[in-house]
This record gives sequence, structure tokens and C-alpha cells, in this order.
Amino acid sequence: MSNTIGNNLLHQSFLSLKALEHQSRNYSSTCIGGNTFLKSQANSPAHKSSISTEFLGNRLTLQKNKLLMGKQRAVSRSTKALLAADTSSTVTEKFNLDKNIELQVDVEFPTSGSASVVDIQVTSSSDSLLLHWGAIKGQKNKWILPRTHPVGTMVYKNKALRTPFVKSGSNSALRIEIDDPAIQALEFLIFDEAQNKWYKYNGGNFYVELPKTESTAPSISVPEDLVQIQAYLRWERKGKQIYTPEQEKEEYEAARMELLEEIARGTSIEDLWKKITSKNDTNENKEELVSGTKSDIPEDLVQIQAYIRWERAGKPNYSPEQQLKEFEEARKELLVELEKGASLDEIRRKITKGEIKSKVSKQLAKKSYFTVERIQRKKRDVMSLLTKFASVSIEEKISSEPEVLSAIQQFAKAKEDLIDGPIMNKQIYKLADKELLVLVAMHSGKTQVYLATNLPEPVILHWALSKRPGEWAAPPAIVLPPGSVSLDNAAETELATSSFDNQHKVQSLEITIEDDSFVGMPFVLLSGGNWVKNRGSDFYVELKIGSPQVQKDAGDGKGTSKSLLDKIAGLESEAQKSFMHRFNIAADLMEQATNAGELGLAAILVWMRYMASRQLIWNKNYNVKPREISKAQDRLTDLLQNVYRSFPQYREILRMIMSTVGRGGEGDVGQRIRDEILVIQRNNDCKGGMMEEWHQKLHNNTSPDDVVICQALIEYIKNDFDVSVYWKTLNDNGITKERLLSYDRAIHSEPNFRHDQKDGLLRDLGNYMRTLKAVHSGADLESSIGNCMGYRAEGEGFMVGVKINPVSGLPSGFPEVLQFVLEHIEDKNVEPLLEGLVEAREELRPLLSQPNDRLKDLIFLDIALDSAVRTAIERGYEELSNATPEKIMYFISLVVENLALSVDNNGDLIYCLKGWNVALNMLKCRDDQWALFAKSVLDRTRLSLASKAESYHKLLQPSAEYLGARLGVDQWAVNIFTEEIIRAGSAASLSSLLNRLDPVLRQTANLGSWQVISPVEAVGYVVVVDQLLSVQNKSFSKPTILVAKSVKGEEEIPDGAVAVLTPDMPDVLSHVSVRARNSKVCFATCFDSCILENIQTYEGKLLHLKPASADVVYSEMKDDAVVTSSDSKEVSSAPSVTLVRKKFAGRYAISSEEFTSEMVGAKSRNIAHLKGKVPSWVNIPTSVALPFGVFEAVLSDNLNKAVAKKLKILKSKLDGGNFSALGEIRNTVLELSAPPQLVKELKEKMQSSSMPWPGDEGAQRWEQAWMAIKKVWASKWNERAYFSTRKVKLDHDYLCMAVLVQEIINADYAFVIHTTNPSSGDSSEIYAEVVKGLGETLVGAYPGRALSFICKKSDLNSPHVLGYPSKPVGLFIRRSIIFRSDSNGEDLEGYAGAGLYDSVPMDEEEQVVLDYSSDPLVVDGNFRRSILSSIARAGSAIEELYGSAQDIEGVVKDGKIYVVQTRPQM
Repeated sequence: MSNTIGNNLLHQSFLSLKALEHQSRNYSSTCIGGNTFLKSQANSPAHKSSISTEFLGNRLTLQKNKLLMGKQRAVSRSTKALLAADTSSTVTEKFNLDKNIELQVDVEFPTSGSASVVDIQVTSSSDSLLLHWGAIKGQKNKWILPRTHPVGTMVYKNKALRTPFVKSGSNSALRIEIDDPAIQALEFLIFDEAQNKWYKYNGGNFYVELPKTESTAPSISVPEDLVQIQAYLRWERKGKQIYTPEQEKEEYEAARMELLEEIARGTSIEDLWKKITSKNDTNENKEELVSGTKSDIPEDLVQIQAYIRWERAGKPNYSPEQQLKEFEEARKELLVELEKGASLDEIRRKITKGEIKSKVSKQLAKKSYFTVERIQRKKRDVMSLLTKFASVSIEEKISSEPEVLSAIQQFAKAKEDLIDGPIMNKQIYKLADKELLVLVAMHSGKTQVYLATNLPEPVILHWALSKRPGEWAAPPAIVLPPGSVSLDNAAETELATSSFDNQHKVQSLEITIEDDSFVGMPFVLLSGGNWVKNRGSDFYVELKIGSPQVQKDAGDGKGTSKSLLDKIAGLESEAQKSFMHRFNIAADLMEQATNAGELGLAAILVWMRYMASRQLIWNKNYNVKPREISKAQDRLTDLLQNVYRSFPQYREILRMIMSTVGRGGEGDVGQRIRDEILVIQRNNDCKGGMMEEWHQKLHNNTSPDDVVICQALIEYIKNDFDVSVYWKTLNDNGITKERLLSYDRAIHSEPNFRHDQKDGLLRDLGNYMRTLKAVHSGADLESSIGNCMGYRAEGEGFMVGVKINPVSGLPSGFPEVLQFVLEHIEDKNVEPLLEGLVEAREELRPLLSQPNDRLKDLIFLDIALDSAVRTAIERGYEELSNATPEKIMYFISLVVENLALSVDNNGDLIYCLKGWNVALNMLKCRDDQWALFAKSVLDRTRLSLASKAESYHKLLQPSAEYLGARLGVDQWAVNIFTEEIIRAGSAASLSSLLNRLDPVLRQTANLGSWQVISPVEAVGYVVVVDQLLSVQNKSFSKPTILVAKSVKGEEEIPDGAVAVLTPDMPDVLSHVSVRARNSKVCFATCFDSCILENIQTYEGKLLHLKPASADVVYSEMKDDAVVTSSDSKEVSSAPSVTLVRKKFAGRYAISSEEFTSEMVGAKSRNIAHLKGKVPSWVNIPTSVALPFGVFEAVLSDNLNKAVAKKLKILKSKLDGGNFSALGEIRNTVLELSAPPQLVKELKEKMQSSSMPWPGDEGAQRWEQAWMAIKKVWASKWNERAYFSTRKVKLDHDYLCMAVLVQEIINADYAFVIHTTNPSSGDSSEIYAEVVKGLGETLVGAYPGRALSFICKKSDLNSPHVLGYPSKPVGLFIRRSIIFRSDSNGEDLEGYAGAGLYDSVPMDEEEQVVLDYSSDPLVVDGNFRRSILSSIARAGSAIEELYGSAQDIEGVVKDGKIYVVQTRPQM
């Protein structure tokens, strides 16, 4: 039973606390057990569980068989054991289950008021027996689950109970007490969990018929209030259990039966009152209830009043005690009305309005008290949500061909070349396939207006001048060009035809204006007998130079559709006249934007967002009718709809544009804005003051501000005409007093209404809000649903004659889901609403990719549903404040599902969703690993959100910065542009939910607030940086504690750093982690943002860090303490390391038998040493090598003279401190050609070692291999390696690079082992990390964590998982060759160079988004134990072979272990 009154607040219900079990998710779900991975498909119509929850087998009809003992029973059900109880005190029956296993069932006849008792005993040595059971009521075969059951009972798939037997000697027994008189029988089977064996009766269920008592209830009714109290007492007596609506009803009827039995024994109603209300006399609610029942107010009126109170309170969650109190408060309110002299009939007429009465009647019929109804989610395959498009580089496609200028553009260019002053205004208007130029400039100190058009018919200019924006005033005679005709308020001048380049003919006119008082020029054209206007309105050109638009350097526009943004910036002065102008210009630019791809659409989005956030002028000196705005809006959204239909890869960004623009007009809704404000004024006698000023503003230029103004008026009226509420609503939505005054038709006054106007104004403004939202709000749910479901409005002055037909092809049941959403949209208990919103989006999703002439309405509905999810989550934070982890996780799963419905390339989110479903089932199955697994899913979800934010930033921020600079947008608005985009979506809500759950999971999984990767005590000055990468090559003069917000895993530890603290989660065995331990630098991840923020407050101060296993204690120190603390660090910061230059031994390739220290590095020698010495189940790949000196020999070959010369010059640049030469050197190395002798020797060695030769597959394959070899050599000059050698003063020229060649294994998993735990230094346990696919995701800069575990060397068969994997991607590859770096600078005394240089596969790896919900390493306990134990045993064997701690890399393929390299653990 739910904790809410819901739409069912009609009878008191006392039976619920926080529910642990949530409604079953309808995706295929999984459950991680200790050793098994079970798929729960009980709800699936397509996949029935192999074990029915009723276990009825094949249905047979048994009518004459006497089953066991007692009365004959004619039944139509499957074969089953039937134990029918007679009226004796106890009935006993025995069954032989299997050989020496015997079952005995005893049924005790209940005494008056007591429960039926069933004792079940099994003679068996097994201690893992479970009773799988349920109860039968009425004629239904379906099991119901009694709420009273033995200790230890678990609910199985919400359809059966499982109770463990209690072992006693050689017997196992349990007792079941049934106190529900409506239960007629029990059915059960016995399950031996250890043997996975079922005990049935002839393939069917055991059936125990419970004894019945004679009905003693006389034909007398019990007062409902008394039944309610008795039900409450039963609920308290049973421990305030969680009841479903069906169980609530059963409890209610059981309470009634108990009271009827008491009456049958002769107890009077009055005595019953005294008896049951004397219990717990301190319960104030019950006392109030008793006193209240003495009134004569009918119960149905109390129920309706309670319902009204609950709705008025926002449908909150009520505890059972609060529910009782609410009924009594409702009763008191009605008593007050009676005391005032009102009759019951008057009260009934007042409160039982049609809508309320129908809702209450509906709930009475349901008998579902205090329970918010829920929709039934359909079962769907979660992978059906997948949308994936090929990734394309974000770069503007710039044509190399010069732009072809039209005749009018050429005319404009020619004029601009002659003008000696500034250009003040320039517009080129589209007139069908022709154009009109209006150019305003200062020439020879005078304002000059140039007009030109290529219309074929003669053109007359009908024009005027304005001293106030928008007015028509006759131009002075001195301004009129020759041949002009003066009219009352205008003039007419014919344009002259001219040819400006002997090819193109245009009609043009020049007007000189010397009077500075004129600010603008309105005009229309007359051509061929037709008036030519600007989309139905007058043309208007400004004559003054406004504030300069380019306020700062706009940059080069890299990463943007620069040409489109430049065009938008050039048209902004026209666009700012009105929304009509802006939307029409945007529509004109849609073709260019679509052709420019994602960057072009990003340009439109940025422009529209700057408009929506009021960074651009909405209306300037232009009067436009609302219907014209609505029409322009409609035109733009139609074009957006068409692009959405034709280019599915752009749907995500198109949704964002449409949500910003709004829907546009339907059924001439735009004109209604103008008309209906008059209806409000007329109906409510409010024609002056603020309402008249708003009326004038609406007539001049309506905007989204009007939605806010209307809402502010409604809130002001609702709050008893409190004008402070009016201003608060405006200010909360970005509208200040200054903004109201800035409108062309300013709003100066505050609202001032009479109290007698309240009801009429609330009614009419509510109706008007619908009209406003229909035009301006793309995310308004009610209007979006109305547009899709259809409506027709008549009368009352609002939306008169507006008829919207339903969208065709809507799925069956969809209208009911939408109706459910609307009914519950304001509920405080938001969980059922969230389910409804997400279900509606799931139903809608297929329609969005199908042809439909009303696609736009469906898109806007989807946008509105998505927006409602975010709003509901924000409203539900209070509900989650004391929620169980399961409830928060369920909320998260709903929001992840919703987000997956909103974004493209959503594979990672879908696998996160599957992970949350697994975590929820683990929790329900009471798996002790649930929190640890859920933490990994949480981490992955955060990474997914971060990746999406990064993609938005890459796509949108460059355009926001470029256009923002061109248009003079406030810098703060530019800086937070992408951040605000993200905040506006459900991703921000999801992030907040993750933050709520994270500390709960960490506490449950005993993870603490820290993961200490390198446990070194440190003292240093705190420095905060965004990225460790940005300071890795810096040297700090003082001992420094770095707080780095981002650590990827491949960085170096900077000189002078004594500690690195980060919220990021690099693997414990990543490069930076190894570097930290080797350099004796404290390195730790902090999971608690509050702790990290507190440490950041010490920036510039001296701090002492003392790490423990899962904690870091820190304290501030005095400056003089640093000298002694840093001495040891200073001494050891630059170890003395020397290299011996290796020489070419005359061989280009050698086999593993020839590996020596003069020929190859430690990596090659170690792998050769393992062959034949490790256990046979540890596989070692075959290897050959290109020894030391081969690179130098190839470089000195005559084939590569030019390359050698170029490298010499670049090395000189590098020696001179020009570090940009590093990249040039690497690229130059790739130009080397292979000497024929190298090719010959390498081929012979590989073939003699039974390795595949790439050249056998064609010359191109050899070229791929040769390029990989050169990339390994070139990595000698990568930045990380170069600066690392400089730090230890290692002579870079002496560094030589051999290349180890191995056949690559397309791994299922890759691992790295440290045979001494690196975090604790414990040599008795092995630490290892495992990733899916190739090991590059483990040792490289790939986000997320690997699966990590430890294993005691004394018990290698019992690995202990420390963390589940959160890496979103894995790398996989075809059968291939890998070329591994093997330098003489690795694994030196005092310097670990491992990992600095590249290993390069011949073929490119495929990056695959990972699904851990089906990965046996994660979900199959036996498989996981087997693999991890094998990895640990391999590590132990290799450590034993070398006699020292080892750092080992390897892979798992088809369950087999392969070790690819080992080195001493540093």
C-alpha cells in the first residue's frame, strides 16, 4: 500500500509504511546471487518462467478420487495433494517424498478468534529446505500472499512466499499461522536449494484446506468508523506492515468479521466502542476519531471533504496516523459549518461539485483507500531504445569555390566601395526568387539611403519618415527625389532602371536625408499592380547607428559554422524588430543550417537560446500582430519538423531548438491572444490601469513574457491580492520592473482588483494562459496533450471556434496514460507520475520516427513530457529525503530511462539503465554485494553524464562564444551557455539523484570517503588546479599538495609535488598511480565533495596529510614545519640514473632464444624467461624482436638520408628548448623506409617461430606492420617520456628502443597483477585489476574503473572483490600482431620508465560500449571466482619463479590465462 491519500482518500487506511518492493519494472531484469545469475521473466508474456508460481502442471479434472483424508472434494485443477480439515481439533497427514524423506502436515482447528495453524515437518538431512507457498481465496486459483508468515520468509517475484525450514536434529520444521478468515486453503511445494530440487505431489502442488467456522455474524451492520479503528489496531498489532491495495481491502473486511463475531457473542456496539477505544488511550488520533463519530455527519460527506483537503494540500504522502487525523480534521470543518447554521443539504451542495463527486465515487468503487493509483508499465526490450549514428568530426565544410554573388549583392558591393563613411544598416530581403536591397550609410557627411531590386515590373516606393519609431510622416520636400509625389502622410517615388555591369539590370533609388531628427523610414512597394510587403507587414529601416554589436574579438570561429554565424550577426538588426522577423529570418536560414550539418543547427540553437534568455532584443520600434508572430513561428517549426523527419542523426539538437522556439499557431490561436484580453477586460470590468497597459503591450508585440505576467496575476489573485506575490513571480522568472518599463508599450502600473472579481478573473486568466502557452511554450504539457488528443472550444469568449483534430495513429491505451499524467501532474508523491511520464514517452517513441503530417505536435508532446520529468524529480526531492536506497535507485532508473529517450548515441545510458535494474534486483535478493555493484553503476552513470556534457560543450560552446562576441552578449551568459543547456534537462536532475545515493552506497559497501592509491605521509602547500595534465611538466619550488579536479591516468607527477588529491577515479594500476608510488608521492581519490571542497579552502596554506587504508587525515601546520618535512623529498627528487648506449649487433630480427641484455630490454627478456618455467596452464605467447640499434641502422641507411637530415635539424631545435619539435620528430620518423634486409630477416624469424607473417596477406598488410614499428620508435619522443627523462637528468640520446613482436590475443579480459598490494604494502596478498577486452583501457587514459580484487596468497581460491567495473568501453581486435616498446630506459634502479612508450597493434582496435549486466565476470559468481583465482595463482607462480614482487600483464581468452609481460614491481 502506498503512503499517500492519492485519489483514493475516502476510507481510512492504516496499513502502510515505506514500501521496499516497487512495482516490477517491465524490462527483462536480472538478479545477481552468490553463484548464479537468474533472469526474472515472470511478467513477460513471451518468456514464461520455467517454474510457475502456482506449480499447477498440466491441468487435470479430478472429481471422484479421494485424495488423502477428509471429505471428498470435486475440483478442477491440476493433480495435487489435498489435505481437507474436518472439525476435529487437529488433522495430520504424512507423505513420502523421496526414499528416506517424509513430509508430515498438521492442521489445528482454530478456537474462537484465533488463527488456523499449519505445522509442516520434513524428515531430511538437508539444511537448505524452503517452503514455496501461497494462499487461496474464493474460487480463484491465483495465489495471494498472506502478510502474516514465519520469520525469514521472503517474497518470491511478488507471486509466492519462500520460508526456510528450521533444522532440528534430523528433521526440518516450520509453523504457519493464518488469521485471515477469508483464506480457504494453502498450497505449497518444497524446494531443496542446495540440490536445486523440487518436491511435488504427482507433478502438482500440495493443497491444505483450512477448517471453516460457522458464520456467526448476525444481520447487523457495524459502524464504518469502528471498522476503521479495528483495522488500525490489527495493522499496529502486526507491526505496521506494508499492504497492497488488495491486502488493505482484505484487512478491512477481516476487521469487520472480528467485530461481527464479537457482536454474535452478545457484545453491544456501545461496549465494542468502549473496548477497542480503551486500548492505547494515549493515541490522540483515535480519541478524536471516537468523539467525531458521535456527530450525525454522513460518512460520504466526510470522505469528500477529506479528499478536497488532500487535493488542496497538493496530494502529499500521509502516514497512517496523519490519514486518520485528516479525516477528523475534515469532520471538524463540517461540524463548524453545521454550528454556523448550515444544513447538511447546503453543505452537500457546496462541496459535492460534479468533478469532485465523480472522483470520489470512482475511488469508492475501487475500494482503494489512501492509495495513489499507478499505471501498468508495458514490458519492453531495453535495447529497443538504442539510437546510434556514425560519429562525424565537428568541422565546418568550407567550399573552396568562391561564392557567386547575385545581381543585388553585386550592386550592394559596388555601392559600398564608393561610400566614404560608415555603413549604418544593410538588409537584403527575399521577395520570392527576387531580392530587395536597403543600404543606409553616411556619405559625404549626410545620411544616404540606397534601395535596389531586381523585380521585373516597374516599382513605385510608397514611403515616409519617422521621428518616433514606427510612425508614418510625410517626408519634407527637400528630401524628395525628383519625380516624387507627396501624399497626406507619405510620398511615392518611382525607382529608376539601370545596368551596373553591362549584364544585370536593377531598379534603384537614392534618398539623401540631412535632418538628424528622423530615426527611421517605413515603406512598401507597388509593382505590377500589387503591394509588396515584408511578410505581410511594412518594411522599416533604421537610420541611426545603434550601439556597436561587435564588442570584443570574436576569434577565428574555429569549431563553428562561421559563415552562418556571420550571416546571423549581420541580420540581427532586422531580427530584433520582432519575433515575427526573427522567426522568419531563422526559417530563411534553415536550408543553409541543414547543409552545414550539426554545426549549422548548433548556430541556430545558440541564436534562439540567446533570444529566449533575453540576451537579444525582442521588439524594437515595430508593431506586429500576434497572429503574424504565430504564423512565423509555425513556419519555422514546420521546417524544423521536416529536417527532423529527413535527418534522424540531428534529432537531439532539433528537439533543443524546438523547445526553445515554441510551438506556433494552430487554429489562429495567435490572433486569440489579441482578442481574448478584451474578453477578460469586458467580463471582469477591469479596463484600466495595469490590465489596459498589458492589453496595449499584447496588441503591439506579444512574447513569452506574457506567460509569466499571466501567471503572476493568477498567483497574486490566489494569494488574496498580495502584490508582493505578483512581483515575486515576475522576478523569479526573470522579469523586473525595469523590463516591464522597457517594452514599446510599457507596463507602469501594478494590478489592483476588487475582491468580487476574484472568481471571474481566475477563471478567465486560466483560460487565457492556455492561449498564451499554445503559442509561446513548446514544453507546456497540457496544451501539448490537447494538440495531440484534439479539442474543440466553443463559448465563454476563449478559443472560440478553435478546433484541433486528434493526431492519427496513436497507440491504444495512450490517451489513458496521458489522462493519468494530467490527473497526477501536481502530486507530491511523484513516483507514479514519473512512471506515467516515462511510459507515455515510451509509447510515443515509435511514432516519432514514422511518417505523420502532425509530427510536430508529437515532438512537442515528447518535449513537454521530458520537461515534466525534470519538474517532477525536483518536486520529489522532499519525498526522497528519508527514502530507502531502493527508492532512490528506482527513481534513478526512471530518470536514466527518460534521458535515454531524449538523446542520440545513447548506448552507454542504456547499459547504465540495465545496470541499475541489476542493482535493484540484487538488493531485492539481499545480495551482500548490491551496494558495491550499485556504486560501480553510479560511477559509470556519472561518466556518461560527463561525456554528454563534454560533447555539448564541444558542439555548442564555440558557436556561443563566437556569436556572443559578434552580438555583444553579456560575457557571463556566454561563459555558462552550455552549462545552462545541461541544467535545463533531466541530466541535471539525474546528477542530483546520484549525489544523494553516493554516500549511502559508500557507507553500505564500507568504502569510506577515500581510496588511498599511494599511502605516503606528506606535508606541503595546497595548490588547486583543474587538470593534472596542465601542470605535469611544471616544477614547484615548494613542496606542493595538488588538488586536481581531473586526473585521467596517463599524467606525470610534477616535480615538487608531494601529494595529489582528486575526485577523479584513475585505476590503482594506471600509469599515474604507479608513478606516484614509485616517487613516494601521496595519491588519493576523495569521493566526498564536501571534504575536497574543505581542503581547497586551505589553498596557499601548509597542510599535513596522513593517509590510512580508507581515509586521509589532514591538518594545518605552521610554515616553519616545512623545512624538516621536505628535506628527504628534496634529496630524493632527482635520482642519479645513467644509460649505456646500445649498439647495432648486425641483426635486424632475433628469436626469443636470442634475447640478451645487449640485444633487448627487460620486457623481452622476462617474457622469454617465463617460457617452460611457469605451470602449463599459464600460456606465454611466442615472441621475436627487433633488437637495440635497428632504428639507428635504418636511419643511417641510404634509403633514409633525407629523413636523417631532417631529424638532425629537428633535434637541434629540441635541444634549443623548442619543445614543439617533438611532434615534428615523431611525424618525421614515420617517413622512414624499410631496408630489404630488415624485411627479409623479420619474415624469416616470425615464420620460423610459427608466427603469421603480415606480408602473406598482401603488401598493404606489411605496410601496416611497418607503420606500427615506426610508431613504437617515434614514441621515444612523446612529451610524457621526454619530460620524464629530463626530470631524472637521463641522457635522451642514449635511450635505445627494441621492439618486441607478439601475436596479439583477442582477449575476453585483460589484467594487471601486483603481487604485493600496492595500496597497503601487504606482501601476503595479491592485488589485481581486470577489464573487458584489451588491456589498453586499463593502462591508458580511459575513464572509469576496472574490476579490482585482492587475494590472500594463503588462500588463492578465495578472491575478494573490492570494486566492480565502471569503464564504459572495451577494446577488441581481430587476430593480429602487436609491436611493444622495449627500451633500455625501463625498470632501472631508482627510475621506472615502464609505460612511457607506446605499444602499437598492427590493426586498429574496435571500441565497444560494454554491457556488464550480461557479463559473466560480473553476474556469475562461480565464473568470477574461477577466473580471478586463476589470475591470482598465475601471479603467485610468477612471483615464486622470480623470488620478488612482480608487476604482471596478461589476458584471459576462453577461460585460459596468457601472460604477455612481467617486470619487478616498483
